[in-house]
Amino acid sequence: MMKEYRTIHEISGPLMVVEKVDGVTYDELAEIELSDGSIRRCKVLEVNGDKAVVQLFESSAGINLRDSKIRFLGHPLELAVSGDMLGRVFNGMGQPIDDGPAILPEASRDINGQPINPAARDYPNEFIQTGVSSIDGLNTLVRGQKLPIFSGNGLPHAQLAAQIARQAKVLGDAASNFAVVFAAIGITFEESEFFVNEFKRTGAIDRTVLFSNLANDPAVERIATPRMALTAAEYLAFEKDMHVLVIMTDITNYAEALREVSAAKKEVPGRRGFPGYLYTNLATLYERAGRQLGKKGSITMIPILTMPEDDKTHPIPDLTGYITEGQIILSRALYRQGIHPPVDVLPSLSRLKDKGVGEGKTREDHASTMNQLFAAYSTGKDNKELMSILGEAALTPTDLLYAKFADEFEKRYVNQGYEENRSIEETLDLGWELLSILPKSELKRIKPELIEKYWPKKDEQ
Repeated sequence: MMKEYRTIHEISGPLMVVEKVDGVTYDELAEIELSDGSIRRCKVLEVNGDKAVVQLFESSAGINLRDSKIRFLGHPLELAVSGDMLGRVFNGMGQPIDDGPAILPEASRDINGQPINPAARDYPNEFIQTGVSSIDGLNTLVRGQKLPIFSGNGLPHAQLAAQIARQAKVLGDAASNFAVVFAAIGITFEESEFFVNEFKRTGAIDRTVLFSNLANDPAVERIATPRMALTAAEYLAFEKDMHVLVIMTDITNYAEALREVSAAKKEVPGRRGFPGYLYTNLATLYERAGRQLGKKGSITMIPILTMPEDDKTHPIPDLTGYITEGQIILSRALYRQGIHPPVDVLPSLSRLKDKGVGEGKTREDHASTMNQLFAAYSTGKDNKELMSILGEAALTPTDLLYAKFADEFEKRYVNQGYEENRSIEETLDLGWELLSILPKSELKRIKPELIEKYWPKKDEQ
């Protein structure tokens, strides 16, 4: 029989201390019944002897310590999962908010999930096409990878996130089994409406599960939202054999909610006031992505975060970089030049890109052209700096061609807008077209037989 306690001792903001409890466990769900019969939900944050600290999912206003009672439900927060979740919009607690019917659950899952046993992980090695050249061509996304996007305040990461969610797909026979789980964390109502309307406008909503947590929702809901999304993704991937892309924006809002809860618990702060367990907590999210041996489905993750003051050494991007396999960095300088999406190619990195490219995955010339484009763009940027210091006359004709290449690369390859969806073949062909600005003798990273096969014929002398 479920016990009820009338031993609520103290309320401090969203936290309550309940005394003389028995058998209560960490993360357990509980209900508080007020004197008027209304119910508010909460979860256990800490247990110390016969005392439990619980956090409310809603406001603590109006709770009378003497007349309120609390009962612990014996299980953690769970999400009702079903294949019917595709095409639906939920709030941060997993409740439908799209005026559609209630979900008929096929199962209920603990949102905290279980980490994938390292021995059961399968190595990511299959290409995912996002339709964005600066990602597909140079920082390739691989099925089962964790590839974050580092942005800054005011940069168009929301538009890029929506573009990837609309356009992303796997090639070949598995294309029909592709789904997107989108978690919007701590965003404004306008941003939430933008994502919903964008997915509906393009029809991408049919293969998307959208979780939307608004900025005015409680901090504890913000902490639960990405776990709700990952629980849905795990069900679709490992029980429905789907290839799932999880996009989460904005991880900075999630980390700040963690800091808020930590401060309310009076924990000793770490760097920049964030709790010392921020690394571990982020890892419990990121490490739920991947592929499992013996399972057809996969979870690929693109977490998006805004770097406070564009600082890469801030704890959130710093720790995220340690856990994930690379990063896509957005550039404020490119954004000011009107280049969209403003992906800063040179510091961006996908550590698994070599595993997802080549014959049978993308095309035989992909790895070579990728390396040549990186090298040529880097040289061109250096030459443009020299030109601004020493003047154009100080550069050789070849140096000037590299500078021209850098300009054309940004204008045509990186800059593509948010509506253009380029196939991998179009991206690779555009790369060759740009490389033809340079003399053939400068293509030192590409095999001669590939140059002969793919060099644009119209540019032959």
